[in-house]
Amino acid sequence: MNASQDQHPQQPEPAGRHFEPDLRSMTRINLRPIASPMPLGFFAVAIASVIVGSLQLGFFGDDAHRAVALTILPAFVLQFLVSILAFGARDVLAATLMACFSGTWLASSLVLAVNPPGGAEVLGVLNLVFACFALLMASVARRKRALWFVLCVAVPRFAVAALYNLTGAEWLAYVSGAFGLLLAAVATYAAFALMLEDMRGEQVLPIGRSGPAHAAVEGDLTVQLRDLERQAGVRRTL
Repeated sequence: MNASQDQHPQQPEPAGRHFEPDLRSMTRINLRPIASPMPLGFFAVAIASVIVGSLQLGFFGDDAHRAVALTILPAFVLQFLVSILAFGARDVLAATLMACFSGTWLASSLVLAVNPPGGAEVLGVLNLVFACFALLMASVARRKRALWFVLCVAVPRFAVAALYNLTGAEWLAYVSGAFGLLLAAVATYAAFALMLEDMRGEQVLPIGRSGPAHAAVEGDLTVQLRDLERQAGVRRTL
Protein backbone atom coordinates (compact mmCIF):
# COMPACT_ATOMS: atom_id res chain seq x y z
CA MET A 1 0.00 0.00 0.00
CA ASN A 2 1.29 3.41 -0.85
CA ALA A 3 2.28 5.25 2.33
CA SER A 4 1.04 8.48 0.84
CA GLN A 5 -2.47 7.14 0.66
CA ASP A 6 -4.78 7.97 3.58
CA GLN A 7 -6.32 4.82 5.02
CA HIS A 8 -8.97 6.93 6.79
CA PRO A 9 -9.98 9.73 4.50
CA GLN A 10 -11.50 12.75 6.23
CA GLN A 11 -15.23 13.05 5.91
CA PRO A 12 -16.43 16.30 4.42
CA GLU A 13 -17.94 18.73 6.92
CA PRO A 14 -21.75 18.58 6.79
CA ALA A 15 -23.32 21.47 4.99
CA GLY A 16 -24.66 24.18 7.25
CA ARG A 17 -22.46 23.29 10.23
CA HIS A 18 -19.69 25.60 11.33
CA PHE A 19 -17.25 24.77 14.11
CA GLU A 20 -15.88 27.87 15.83
CA PRO A 21 -12.22 27.90 16.85
CA ASP A 22 -11.20 28.06 20.49
CA LEU A 23 -12.09 31.62 21.50
CA ARG A 24 -10.43 31.65 24.91
CA SER A 25 -7.29 33.35 23.63
CA MET A 26 -9.46 36.01 21.98
CA THR A 27 -11.65 36.67 25.04
CA ARG A 28 -11.07 39.67 27.28
CA ILE A 29 -12.94 40.42 30.52
CA ASN A 30 -12.83 44.03 31.68
CA LEU A 31 -13.13 44.57 35.43
CA ARG A 32 -14.61 47.78 36.79
CA PRO A 33 -13.47 48.28 40.39
CA ILE A 34 -15.83 50.24 42.65
CA ALA A 35 -15.68 51.26 46.28
CA SER A 36 -17.60 49.05 48.68
CA PRO A 37 -21.12 50.43 49.17
CA MET A 38 -21.78 48.36 52.29
CA PRO A 39 -20.72 50.98 54.90
CA LEU A 40 -23.32 53.33 53.43
CA GLY A 41 -25.94 50.58 53.49
CA PHE A 42 -25.25 49.66 57.11
CA PHE A 43 -25.24 53.30 58.22
CA ALA A 44 -28.62 53.77 56.54
CA VAL A 45 -29.96 50.74 58.44
CA ALA A 46 -28.58 52.19 61.69
CA ILE A 47 -30.06 55.67 61.24
CA ALA A 48 -33.52 54.44 60.23
CA SER A 49 -33.54 51.89 63.05
CA VAL A 50 -32.71 54.57 65.63
CA ILE A 51 -35.51 56.82 64.41
CA VAL A 52 -38.16 54.08 64.33
CA GLY A 53 -36.92 52.58 67.59
CA SER A 54 -37.12 55.95 69.31
CA LEU A 55 -40.71 56.31 68.15
CA GLN A 56 -41.60 52.86 69.49
CA LEU A 57 -39.91 53.55 72.82
CA GLY A 58 -41.93 56.73 73.25
CA PHE A 59 -39.08 59.21 72.91
CA PHE A 60 -41.20 61.22 70.46
CA GLY A 61 -44.72 62.52 70.88
CA ASP A 62 -47.82 60.84 69.52
CA ASP A 63 -47.93 63.34 66.64
CA ALA A 64 -44.41 62.51 65.38
CA HIS A 65 -45.42 59.73 62.98
CA ARG A 66 -45.28 61.90 59.88
CA ALA A 67 -41.94 63.44 60.88
CA VAL A 68 -40.52 59.93 61.44
CA ALA A 69 -41.86 58.87 58.05
CA LEU A 70 -40.11 61.76 56.30
CA THR A 71 -36.90 61.08 58.22
CA ILE A 72 -36.63 57.39 57.29
CA LEU A 73 -37.57 57.99 53.65
CA PRO A 74 -33.92 58.79 52.67
CA ALA A 75 -32.96 55.32 53.93
CA PHE A 76 -35.00 53.88 51.06
CA VAL A 77 -33.06 55.97 48.52
CA LEU A 78 -29.64 55.24 50.03
CA GLN A 79 -30.15 51.50 50.34
CA PHE A 80 -31.61 51.25 46.87
CA LEU A 81 -28.43 52.92 45.58
CA VAL A 82 -26.33 50.49 47.63
CA SER A 83 -28.26 47.59 46.13
CA ILE A 84 -27.55 48.75 42.57
CA LEU A 85 -23.84 49.13 43.31
CA ALA A 86 -23.70 45.75 45.06
CA PHE A 87 -25.26 44.04 42.04
CA GLY A 88 -22.54 45.71 39.92
CA ALA A 89 -19.94 44.34 42.34
CA ARG A 90 -21.39 40.81 41.91
CA ASP A 91 -22.43 40.50 45.56
CA VAL A 92 -25.93 39.13 45.10
CA LEU A 93 -26.46 38.47 48.82
CA ALA A 94 -25.70 42.03 49.90
CA ALA A 95 -27.53 43.49 46.91
CA THR A 96 -30.69 41.49 47.59
CA LEU A 97 -30.70 42.33 51.29
CA MET A 98 -30.18 46.05 50.69
CA ALA A 99 -32.94 46.13 48.06
CA CYS A 100 -35.41 44.42 50.41
CA PHE A 101 -34.40 46.73 53.26
CA SER A 102 -35.01 49.75 51.03
CA GLY A 103 -38.45 48.51 50.04
CA THR A 104 -39.36 47.89 53.68
CA TRP A 105 -38.31 51.41 54.69
CA LEU A 106 -40.33 52.87 51.82
CA ALA A 107 -43.46 50.96 52.83
CA SER A 108 -43.00 51.90 56.49
CA SER A 109 -42.53 55.54 55.57
CA LEU A 110 -45.67 55.66 53.44
CA VAL A 111 -47.83 53.92 56.06
CA LEU A 112 -46.60 56.22 58.83
CA ALA A 113 -47.13 59.32 56.71
CA VAL A 114 -50.55 58.50 55.23
CA ASN A 115 -51.94 56.27 58.03
CA PRO A 116 -54.39 54.42 55.75
CA PRO A 117 -57.13 52.17 57.18
CA GLY A 118 -55.66 48.76 58.05
CA GLY A 119 -52.14 50.09 57.52
CA ALA A 120 -50.80 48.68 60.80
CA GLU A 121 -51.98 45.16 60.00
CA VAL A 122 -50.60 45.28 56.46
CA LEU A 123 -47.30 46.62 57.78
CA GLY A 124 -47.28 43.79 60.31
CA VAL A 125 -47.56 41.19 57.57
CA LEU A 126 -44.79 42.93 55.63
CA ASN A 127 -42.51 42.92 58.67
CA LEU A 128 -43.26 39.26 59.29
CA VAL A 129 -42.42 38.32 55.70
CA PHE A 130 -39.21 40.34 55.88
CA ALA A 131 -38.26 38.60 59.14
CA CYS A 132 -38.70 35.20 57.46
CA PHE A 133 -36.69 36.37 54.47
CA ALA A 134 -33.91 37.69 56.72
CA LEU A 135 -33.83 34.34 58.52
CA LEU A 136 -33.35 32.51 55.21
CA MET A 137 -30.58 34.91 54.23
CA ALA A 138 -28.88 34.49 57.61
CA SER A 139 -28.76 30.73 57.02
CA VAL A 140 -26.52 31.22 53.97
CA ALA A 141 -24.59 34.34 55.05
CA ARG A 142 -22.67 32.87 57.98
CA ARG A 143 -19.26 33.30 56.34
CA LYS A 144 -19.94 37.00 55.76
CA ARG A 145 -20.02 37.74 59.47
CA ALA A 146 -20.74 41.48 59.31
CA LEU A 147 -23.83 40.84 57.22
CA TRP A 148 -24.72 37.80 59.28
CA PHE A 149 -24.66 39.68 62.60
CA VAL A 150 -26.91 42.38 61.17
CA LEU A 151 -29.34 39.72 59.96
CA CYS A 152 -29.29 37.92 63.32
CA VAL A 153 -30.53 41.10 65.02
CA ALA A 154 -32.85 42.10 62.17
CA VAL A 155 -34.81 38.84 62.41
CA PRO A 156 -36.11 39.31 65.98
CA ARG A 157 -36.50 43.07 65.49
CA PHE A 158 -38.85 42.72 62.51
CA ALA A 159 -40.58 39.67 63.99
CA VAL A 160 -41.46 41.57 67.17
CA ALA A 161 -42.44 44.64 65.14
CA ALA A 162 -44.79 42.43 63.14
CA LEU A 163 -46.41 41.11 66.31
CA TYR A 164 -46.83 44.64 67.60
CA ASN A 165 -48.46 45.78 64.34
CA LEU A 166 -50.81 42.81 64.33
CA THR A 167 -51.78 42.79 68.01
CA GLY A 168 -51.29 46.39 69.13
CA ALA A 169 -49.76 45.29 72.46
CA GLU A 170 -47.83 48.25 73.85
CA TRP A 171 -45.15 46.18 75.53
CA LEU A 172 -44.21 44.70 72.15
CA ALA A 173 -43.55 48.23 70.89
CA TYR A 174 -40.93 48.69 73.62
CA VAL A 175 -39.32 45.33 72.83
CA SER A 176 -39.25 46.18 69.12
CA GLY A 177 -37.76 49.59 69.87
CA ALA A 178 -35.03 48.02 72.00
CA PHE A 179 -34.19 45.55 69.23
CA GLY A 180 -34.15 48.50 66.81
CA LEU A 181 -31.48 50.26 68.85
CA LEU A 182 -29.50 47.03 69.09
CA LEU A 183 -29.75 46.62 65.31
CA ALA A 184 -28.50 50.18 64.90
CA ALA A 185 -25.50 49.47 67.13
CA VAL A 186 -24.54 46.29 65.25
CA ALA A 187 -24.99 47.96 61.85
CA THR A 188 -22.92 50.97 62.94
CA TYR A 189 -20.08 48.72 64.09
CA ALA A 190 -20.17 46.78 60.82
CA ALA A 191 -20.16 49.98 58.76
CA PHE A 192 -17.29 51.52 60.72
CA ALA A 193 -15.22 48.31 60.59
CA LEU A 194 -15.67 48.00 56.82
CA MET A 195 -14.82 51.67 56.31
CA LEU A 196 -11.61 51.39 58.32
CA GLU A 197 -10.68 48.24 56.44
CA ASP A 198 -11.16 49.98 53.11
CA MET A 199 -9.18 53.06 54.14
CA ARG A 200 -6.19 51.20 55.59
CA GLY A 201 -6.18 48.21 53.26
CA GLU A 202 -6.28 45.72 56.14
CA GLN A 203 -8.64 44.54 58.84
CA VAL A 204 -8.61 46.88 61.84
CA LEU A 205 -11.72 45.87 63.77
CA PRO A 206 -12.62 42.15 63.83
CA ILE A 207 -15.41 41.16 61.47
CA GLY A 208 -14.94 37.39 61.51
CA ARG A 209 -14.87 36.55 57.81
CA SER A 210 -14.30 32.91 56.87
CA GLY A 211 -14.26 30.77 53.75
CA PRO A 212 -14.79 32.55 50.42
CA ALA A 213 -15.53 35.85 52.19
CA HIS A 214 -12.08 35.72 53.82
CA ALA A 215 -10.39 34.70 50.57
CA ALA A 216 -12.11 37.55 48.73
CA VAL A 217 -10.29 40.06 50.93
CA GLU A 218 -7.09 38.24 51.87
CA GLY A 219 -6.53 36.24 48.67
CA ASP A 220 -4.46 37.29 45.67
CA LEU A 221 -5.75 38.24 42.23
CA THR A 222 -5.81 34.60 41.11
CA VAL A 223 -8.34 33.81 43.83
CA GLN A 224 -10.40 36.84 42.88
CA LEU A 225 -10.66 35.78 39.24
CA ARG A 226 -11.37 32.12 39.91
CA ASP A 227 -14.45 30.89 38.01
CA LEU A 228 -15.05 34.40 36.68
CA GLU A 229 -16.27 32.96 33.38
CA ARG A 230 -19.24 31.48 35.22
CA GLN A 231 -20.33 34.72 36.84
CA ALA A 232 -23.53 36.54 35.89
CA GLY A 233 -22.90 38.97 33.05
CA VAL A 234 -20.12 36.76 31.66
CA ARG A 235 -21.92 33.46 31.21
CA ARG A 236 -24.56 33.29 28.51
CA THR A 237 -27.66 33.08 30.73
CA LEU A 238 -28.55 33.98 34.31
